[in-house]
Amino acid sequence: MITYYYPKRVQWSGLIRRPAIGQKQLTATVTEILEDVRQNGDEALIRYAKKFEGASLDNLAVKDREVSEACGQVSPQLKEAIQTACDNIATFHKAQQCPEAVVETTPGVRCWRKSVPIEKVGLYIPGGRAPLFSTILMLGIPARLAGCGKVVLCTPPDKTGGIHPAILYAARLTGIKDIFKAGGAQAIAAMAYGTTTVPAVYKIFGPGNQYVTRAKELVQTQGVAIDLPAGPSEVLVIADKTCRTDFVAADLLSQAEHGPDSQVILLSDSKEVAAQCLAAVEKQLAGLPRQETTLQALSNSKTIVLDSLEECVELSNLYAPEHLIIASENADRYADGITNAGSVFLGNYSCESAGDYASGTNHTLPTGGYARCYSGVSLESFVKKITFQELTRTGLANMGKAIRVMAGAEALAAHENAVTIRLKTTNDRLKTTNDDSN
Repeated sequence: MITYYYPKRVQWSGLIRRPAIGQKQLTATVTEILEDVRQNGDEALIRYAKKFEGASLDNLAVKDREVSEACGQVSPQLKEAIQTACDNIATFHKAQQCPEAVVETTPGVRCWRKSVPIEKVGLYIPGGRAPLFSTILMLGIPARLAGCGKVVLCTPPDKTGGIHPAILYAARLTGIKDIFKAGGAQAIAAMAYGTTTVPAVYKIFGPGNQYVTRAKELVQTQGVAIDLPAGPSEVLVIADKTCRTDFVAADLLSQAEHGPDSQVILLSDSKEVAAQCLAAVEKQLAGLPRQETTLQALSNSKTIVLDSLEECVELSNLYAPEHLIIASENADRYADGITNAGSVFLGNYSCESAGDYASGTNHTLPTGGYARCYSGVSLESFVKKITFQELTRTGLANMGKAIRVMAGAEALAAHENAVTIRLKTTNDRLKTTNDDSN
């Protein structure tokens, strides 16, 4: 990690830049894969499974027998842990089921919203050396609570054509039945366009490498929604003199081990604390298995010492991290100042791993600075909001003048007439009624 001491504010924008990725070549490669799957469907997916995973597949769909066998391979201890996480995630997301109020904006004018589940959603779950079965819980549980009709799950197979048992167990636990052996950008293409085997969906969720992320961004321009921009993982830790430096080091390393393109940032108002945290990082790294990956991530990472915790919060808001940890006994004092972050962890015992697995909050979060304008995945991510309005004759009469004046000012005569003709009919009826009564 490169260390910077008391950088001037004019330097801050340069310090918060993420590692650059060659977008031109990346886009060309992903575009080619997307078009291949669009044109050749299952055949392309099987070919890519051989090329990238070394798997020889004769069928993309995971069979019920495979799921049952996999569930038997998951240890009771892991099943219990997954159930604990499942319960907490469900509790947190159920609390997001809020009834919508019917509002009378003007006498005779009623407006309201209705939450309608997205009918078909696709979940991408990374496999390989880090099979993220926890992401199935984070996505499958709110999808079920929202009432999504079809949930499609794609995940890459191993060399034998199998799927990690914990992934299949988590899928069964969350009620997901449509599971397919496809990874990378080709899986995103399959869910976006549909193949003979893999159904097309309306919205795609889930993290992935730069190829998966770019594929999601590209299909979004073609009418398929995505959850949020989610690239390489990142954490920013603000640490003061009341932090536990060994805890801080553990949090930095836990994020750095995600991948070589991950980034971790340490901010502190103390040179001594920063140095102690970095010494703890070096010490703990020696005992970790993913050292090569972690070292690459640390080479993209930074330690920055500033004059105060308030400045640390300010720089953090500028960076807008996916995960923010305030490692301080006084973390609550600074919480209200946080305006840009995907998920925040307050205090020395709030490790980022808790949010990744079992506290209940969702770990699918915006990265790359998108926390400035995007929220993490929630129950609302799986529904669309439809607005309704109902006007009585009295309601239209009350609003009619304002609508006609505004439509006239925009030179939209037909809009104006849609009101005028209704009001005229109402007035004619009232006149007829009055004449009859006379």
